[in-house]
Amino acid sequence: MSTPFYVSPQQAMADRAEYARKGIARGRSLVVLQYADGIVFVGENPSRALHKFSEIYDRIGFAAAGKYNEYENLRIGGVRYADLRGYTYDRDDVTARGLANVYAQTLGTIFSSAAEKPYEVELVVAEVGETPEGDQIYRLPHDGSIVDEHGSVAVGGNAELISNYLDQRHQDGVSLAEALKLAVQALSRESNGTQREIPAERLEVAVLDRTRPQSRKFKRIVGRQLARLLAAEGAATEAESADNGEDAEDSEDSEDSGSSEE
Repeated sequence: MSTPFYVSPQQAMADRAEYARKGIARGRSLVVLQYADGIVFVGENPSRALHKFSEIYDRIGFAAAGKYNEYENLRIGGVRYADLRGYTYDRDDVTARGLANVYAQTLGTIFSSAAEKPYEVELVVAEVGETPEGDQIYRLPHDGSIVDEHGSVAVGGNAELISNYLDQRHQDGVSLAEALKLAVQALSRESNGTQREIPAERLEVAVLDRTRPQSRKFKRIVGRQLARLLAAEGAATEAESADNGEDAEDSEDSEDSGSSEE
């Protein structure tokens, strides 16, 4: 009888983590940003039926990158948890923190189990508060750890590159159009430094809007509304370029007048 091949627990965990990371990296990236009136979810998704972003409960949204069938199972489990807790106790008892803890336990158990492969998913759970200070964003990697994020977060293929871009440019209190512009710019960046164009029909956009009068704050932005926001950001860019050009012309005129006086 042959002796079974021994693999140390550390190496086994490292191999499982590498397997999960490679699976997640094959998926398209997505970003979650805070803006003045809530939280916006932006991702490249050519499918109109298989969503990356979904509503979990009144103020809670869900975003995921990786294998669709795996994160869809997690999404459904999260909806069931939220409905049961809200019905048993109170709707205010359903929080993003509690949901993130449930997801962390599930992902951690699957990742450490030798009987099944790790999930190739990375999740974001976000909750919009009454004020920007009350917003909560949690990122959950494949191993079940929880990372408390603020301002912006990116997951998926080029997450590190996109996160660095967002960290340098994202500011608190921006408008929805400005946040959408920044998200599209970040998603369109390539690892070689170039930038590609992402058409509106390939974008999936949703928001948790704290200004909505109804208790359910999740809303998808599609069609004409998305086109208007993209047009607004384009107009703002053109106006900024025009202002910069006028400033340059004014400085040249002042220099010419100064030289003629001499």
